[in-house]
Amino acid sequence: MESAVRLGAREALRSARPQDANAVFNAAIDALAGQLEDEALPLVEAATRIHPQDARLWQVAGLLHRQIEDLGPAIAAFRRAAALAPSDARIAHSLARVHLEAGLPSVALFRAAWRLAPLDGDLILGLVAALDAEQGVEAALAELERVIAEHPLWIPGHDLSARLRWQRGERETFTGSLDRVLAEQPRNMDLWSALILVHVNGDLYDRALDAVARGRRAAGSALLFDVNEAVCRSELGEGPTVDPLFARLAHVDDPIVRVRHVRHLLRTGRSGEAAALAETMRDRPGADLFWPYLATAWRMTDDPRSAWLEGDPRFVGVYDIADRLPPLDILAERLRTLHRTTHQPLEQSVRDGTQTDGALFARLEPEIRQLRQAIADTVAEHIAKLPPRDAAHPLLAPPRGGRVRFAGSWSVRLGGGGGHHANHVHPMGWLSSALYVALPPADARGPEPAGWLTLGEPQAQLGLDLPPFRMIEPKPGRLVLFPSTMWHGTRPFGAGERLTVAFDVAPPAGD
Repeated sequence: MESAVRLGAREALRSARPQDANAVFNAAIDALAGQLEDEALPLVEAATRIHPQDARLWQVAGLLHRQIEDLGPAIAAFRRAAALAPSDARIAHSLARVHLEAGLPSVALFRAAWRLAPLDGDLILGLVAALDAEQGVEAALAELERVIAEHPLWIPGHDLSARLRWQRGERETFTGSLDRVLAEQPRNMDLWSALILVHVNGDLYDRALDAVARGRRAAGSALLFDVNEAVCRSELGEGPTVDPLFARLAHVDDPIVRVRHVRHLLRTGRSGEAAALAETMRDRPGADLFWPYLATAWRMTDDPRSAWLEGDPRFVGVYDIADRLPPLDILAERLRTLHRTTHQPLEQSVRDGTQTDGALFARLEPEIRQLRQAIADTVAEHIAKLPPRDAAHPLLAPPRGGRVRFAGSWSVRLGGGGGHHANHVHPMGWLSSALYVALPPADARGPEPAGWLTLGEPQAQLGLDLPPFRMIEPKPGRLVLFPSTMWHGTRPFGAGERLTVAFDVAPPAGD
């Protein structure tokens, strides 16, 4: 059954007439929320022919195309809207944004939009990303630090500064902007929260604990400090001595706190208790955070639900699609041009490698467009092979049908001598992936299973003796699809370059 949002959006589209520009605009906005772009676009295009001077119609046409990552028409529509409404900051921002996402020059467009909305933080973040893409990280950081100096409590700016500095190799001073402002405002809890979380998200638990201690001395007791002390001490392996810290958090009804408690129970050998706690969260917001831990706990306790959750062989698909892709050597060269950083991202699974920024599949290069189409077609084939719907199952619950949508897409480039992906999951996705574009020669990789994909092996930080239930050999042109809640990683390899494309598929909205 369709959601109320989609039903309402579909009814609004049926009742709107191209002659009524207001009705078409409103129906198209509803269609964006209901993921009915393919139904809305013909109506909007008909309305623009009748009302060619209505900037709103061109704007919503651009939004519809952008949401399905069809950025050529999106750019054309936003350009028309900007020409008709040159003082509209939202349209100017959208025009700059789609240029950035498409891989086109966008710095000048972001600066023009910034003049219209000088206090729009999202716009400034976009400008920094554009500077990074066109002029390099030094130019991006210079602009960002200038804005932070004027707005020292702008937390998203501090967070981005830390990430950019980490990716250029700063390991000791990457939180410099936060440290400087905290020295001047030591009682500001938002700043302490940002500093602690950037360390926690990067698995830098010793540093996070140090920040917790300094924060308490400067600002006094706070739930923020109590939560993160428990998390950090557990992740550092302090064992059952951390139990009282989590006991004091029992009243905190937050999925992030609960999932950290589940991790603690698993790490300290209490799989049954971990499963029981995770099961209380299955039907609540944030449930996708808990499925990987339920999978682990059920395997460790020989619960038959483990087979229901991850055991069906149809959940994992292995597809050799080189014949659908651009020539792999040409695709590899294109991808290499997009790897501009020198170090791994702060809070990703990449080890000894780099990851591209932005939505890879939104770019306009012909190799990327062909890549995207080949992958979308293969994903659709995989979805068609899945078992019947099961409302209780994280993979099988969503309705089938409709356009394949991507919740994120990127490329990873690993170097030899230990390059790998740490075991992880993608709680924001529905299906996840690995497409192998370039691999080292077999004699350089090392003995099997060097470089192989692992499925079902939990994070090493949990300290569990649970091996992967499947390992898959990488081959150029091979695409592997699996549930986003399934633990996955790679074995390190010896020498050479391993170049992949990865993406998350968003849950279908249904027809």
